[in-house]
Amino acid sequence: MAKKIVIPKPTKVPNNWCWVELGKLTFIKSGFPFDSKRFTKTKNQYEKTRPLIRIRDVVNGATETYTDEVCPEEYVIKKGEILIGMDGDFNVGKWQSEDALLNQRVCCIQSCSSLYLNDFLFYYLPGPLKKINEATPSVTVKHLSTKTLAITPVPVPPLPEQQRIVDRIESLFAKLDEAKQKAQDALDSFEPRKAAILHKAFTGELLGKHAVNITSLDKIATCIRIGPFGSVLHKEDYVLGGIPVINPKHIVQQRIIPEENVTIPINKAEELPSYILQKNDIILGRRGDMGRSAPVTEEEAGWLCGTGSMIIRLKPGYSAKFYSQFIASQAAVSYLEENSVGSTMKNLNEKIVCSLPIPDFTVDEQLEIVRLLDDLLAKEQQAKDTAQKVLEQIDLIKKAVLARAFRGELGTNDPNEESAAEWLKQMV
Repeated sequence: MAKKIVIPKPTKVPNNWCWVELGKLTFIKSGFPFDSKRFTKTKNQYEKTRPLIRIRDVVNGATETYTDEVCPEEYVIKKGEILIGMDGDFNVGKWQSEDALLNQRVCCIQSCSSLYLNDFLFYYLPGPLKKINEATPSVTVKHLSTKTLAITPVPVPPLPEQQRIVDRIESLFAKLDEAKQKAQDALDSFEPRKAAILHKAFTGELLGKHAVNITSLDKIATCIRIGPFGSVLHKEDYVLGGIPVINPKHIVQQRIIPEENVTIPINKAEELPSYILQKNDIILGRRGDMGRSAPVTEEEAGWLCGTGSMIIRLKPGYSAKFYSQFIASQAAVSYLEENSVGSTMKNLNEKIVCSLPIPDFTVDEQLEIVRLLDDLLAKEQQAKDTAQKVLEQIDLIKKAVLARAFRGELGTNDPNEESAAEWLKQMV
């Protein structure tokens, strides 16, 4: 037996407000199954076309048009009308452009009285629809019916209070959106700032140097070796809780993150001594994303280089932490991408990696650059984390503003205004 749809119950509101079912205040218009053969992404000046609103367009706007010489006019919607996607997340949007056509599984909400504002309803509806969505059972895609929409209760304040609430929401949201854009700009600039810092590090600019000796990676390494081939290491060799095998997916942001089910027994690892990682090695992913690398610390020493990875064993006096960061830099990544082989997936071989041009710094210079990088990148990461938290807080603040708005708690309500129930008696 199908589960009953749960409709959010009315909450306490000011005395001059009331609750009414949505279907008694609005016209709910369903879309039409337009012929997909007449969809087009471009307008033809010789054909009559209109934007076509599909479910994916409810929030972001239409991306296709429809040739509508014989279009049923009852499925035309106008600017300012509310849209609801009837499948999936039950998204709410407001059409902001020219007259458009309403496709199937999208509905349009139109207030049937000038005493109930579309804008007020637009800000209110996402809350209850999210709750309905969460309570809607589904095996694949969730579906919303116009019947469920029609019996969903909505708050009705006096008309002046509706406008005050809309004005207050939009004023607060404008300030929040401004703060959000600044936080997003800071977040978006993180990678370019990080790349600029790394560029200064590897060109010697952080140390005040005007020139740096360039050599090839093989000149500072004692060994550059591809991990064991599949004929040597098989999936059936994997056990739980053994020696971790490090493949490219285990190399994340200059760190090695193993999986407990991608390990091999100690005796199997002992059969592959050439692929055992040592402290101050660099492990490099040789397939897929170029430059994915990490230094091997004391903690990872003894783990195994996987089939899709490579070991770079440096000579004494060269820091794996320093040169791993260089291999992940844009300059090194560009070189590896340009010289990689393979038509479907980029691959690196020993020859390519050996020839990678690298800056040759002294031990003291490497240590100083690593110290400076740790400090600078830590500050950049802190700024990034702060920006991310701001974005999360802004979304929470918006939800809190809306929750208070529709409980009459924004400080805008005038209890002396005529109750909305009075004019509803004539309408409902």
